[in-house]
Amino acid sequence: MRTLKLDLPLNPSIIQSLDIGDKLLLSGVLYTARDKAHQRLLQLIAAGERLPFDLSSSTLFYCGPSPVPPNKICGAIGPTTSSRMDPFTPTLLEHGLRVMIGKGDRSEEVQKAIRQHNAIYLVAVGGVSALLARCVTSFELSAWEELGPEAIYKMQVHDFPCYVGYV
Repeated sequence: MRTLKLDLPLNPSIIQSLDIGDKLLLSGVLYTARDKAHQRLLQLIAAGERLPFDLSSSTLFYCGPSPVPPNKICGAIGPTTSSRMDPFTPTLLEHGLRVMIGKGDRSEEVQKAIRQHNAIYLVAVGGVSALLARCVTSFELSAWEELGPEAIYKMQVHDFPCYVGYV
């Protein structure tokens, strides 16, 4: 197992070079997205409308951030159980998504789609959301404020720790 410091977005050659179990310290932009945001993304794709960000150069972090406390950049940012996003993931991969971060296993269908689209699933450790928040250098609403914690937020991170789950 290696520990690698990598900048986002990850290009396909970097993804291909990674092994299951590698520890990554990511720096760059993550977009939070949970169930409701995934539903909206698929609605936009089905309608042929523009998405709020380019899937091919984005990393989705399955997270619903907690409210921002005073004098903090963001609230706690723990990973959400990834299997809840499995019904949406193959379509997002077909439309360019390559990097996802969450916790837990993925379905056989999603694992196959990850391999088919040269994508990667990264695992963030659950239960340390306050510590993960320390990696966030900026945090802003990106889309669908009315969804509250299910909205999409854009986070700039530095040395965000995660592990390669599936490639």
